[in-house]
This record gives sequence, C-alpha cells and structure tokens, in this order.
Amino acid sequence: MSAPDLQLGRGQLAPVRQYSPDRPASLGDPRSPHRHAGMPNFEKYAWLFMRFSGIVLVFLALGHLFVMLMWENGVYRIDFNYVAQRWHSPFWQTWDLLLLWLAQLHGGNGMRTIIGDYTRKDSTKFWLNTLLAVSMLFTLILGSYVLLTFDANVS
Repeated sequence: MSAPDLQLGRGQLAPVRQYSPDRPASLGDPRSPHRHAGMPNFEKYAWLFMRFSGIVLVFLALGHLFVMLMWENGVYRIDFNYVAQRWHSPFWQTWDLLLLWLAQLHGGNGMRTIIGDYTRKDSTKFWLNTLLAVSMLFTLILGSYVLLTFDANVS
C-alpha cells in the first residue's frame, strides 16, 4: 500500500503492522551469506590461528630483535659470517623458519580477511586471493629454501 493509494477519511487510522516479538520493527529479514562448500568451520580455525600465532609471533619477533640489535655489539657485528654461523645452528634455523612461516601465514590470513571484507565482486575477490596465495607460496618456498640450503662456502 503506497502513499498515493492510501485514502483515509476524517478520523480513520492508517493500518499498522502488529507488533511481534519474533520480528522487531527495526530489523529486516536476515541476509545470511551462502554456505561455501569446503572445510566446515574454516573461519573459526582461521580466527583461532590468528590469536595463537600472534602470541607466538610476539615472542619470536621480540627475541629476534633483541638478539640482532642489543646482544653483544648489536648491529655492528652483523655480516655474512655472523649469518653463516647463526644459520649453521639448527636452533636458529628453526627459529627463523618458524618466524618466516608464522609471519607469512598470519599476514596472509589477515590480508585474506581484508580482501573478503572490502571486495564486492566475486571475480575480484577470486583474483586478489589467487594473487595473495601465489605471492605467499613464492615467499614461503624461496625463504625456506634459502634458510635450509644456506651454504657459507661461497666459491
């Protein structure tokens, strides 16, 4: 019933939808997103990963900064030989590899969330997520390769 169609006489009241506790007047019909085929509860696990990886990353990054910037002579001792000695130790290889993987996955998951929040078209979302996945894979593979196969004997 539109405004021009509504002809009320003197003393008549306009029809009003009755109050229903199941349907508040200020809310429209829910627009739930379509369910994606795939891993159920993926977003829950991604959310949990962000929380736990963030906590671990704080300790890894602060430890890395402390060792690199404040330990002994700080940045003045960092050169090729220092990196070679550091990466010769399985402890530091594991530390740096864990820092690389967690930082990359944490940041990539955050970017995936931002892409999902701010893209309107499904095709744009698909291509941005594809570009993100390719760049993440490239960085993870190349970074892991360098960390695990580093050879100080350059000839």
